[in-house]
Amino acid sequence: MFKKLLASAGIGSAKVDTILDKDQFTPGGNVTGIVKVQGGKTDQHIDRINLFLMAEAVHERDDKKFYEKVKLQEYTLTDSFIINGGESKEFNFAFVLPINTPPTIGWTKIWIQTGLDISQSVDPKDQDYLKVKPHPYVETILGALTKELGFYLGKVEMEYSKRHGYVQEFEFTPTSEYRSDLDELEAIFFVRDNQVNLVLQVDRRAKGLDGLFAEALETDESHVRVSFSNNEIANGSRYIADELRGIIKGII
Repeated sequence: MFKKLLASAGIGSAKVDTILDKDQFTPGGNVTGIVKVQGGKTDQHIDRINLFLMAEAVHERDDKKFYEKVKLQEYTLTDSFIINGGESKEFNFAFVLPINTPPTIGWTKIWIQTGLDISQSVDPKDQDYLKVKPHPYVETILGALTKELGFYLGKVEMEYSKRHGYVQEFEFTPTSEYRSDLDELEAIFFVRDNQVNLVLQVDRRAKGLDGLFAEALETDESHVRVSFSNNEIANGSRYIADELRGIIKGII
């Protein structure tokens, strides 16, 4: 009885450890591995094993910024089972990484959090960080912006969004072609199966008195929405760069 009370308090209870087959992934690819459960000092009933795909986003409230955890996806690995005291069990798992998983560029963190759902107990948890490459659609557009149009990719961060829950914002600084026209370019990607939707915020550089007034009144920013199909993206970064060049030219 004493051991059961200790287990319910989380002392001497089961432990969980997730081991990934690799640590670098691409959205749309498979994530595989095993979950190891090590029994504690007494038998325990496990309701289920949960895998949570997690991220961290900046949330601003009352002019203060703080980080909050964001659940991107949830997976249930097992039905209920009993882990005996001192016993070890292993469970294989596999799931597809969602195509809109943010790449781990800049300050973006993505991890798998594993938890044992145990009634009337402190649930043991385990965190395993992932390296996520940009989705191929996003990678092509990033190449168009940086390699073809000469933008420098600076800050990349997950931010809270009232509409979408969160967005990943990419901030670019012009280094050559648009240095005299733009202060900054910000981009948000929304990846779909056969296309990517792109939201651009173009911050024009102040020119003359009218430009200074526009900058002071914060009217020097323009938002543009554009979509590229998978067929267009298949044409490569140079094609996408030419399309973006035309869009930016229409703004500045």
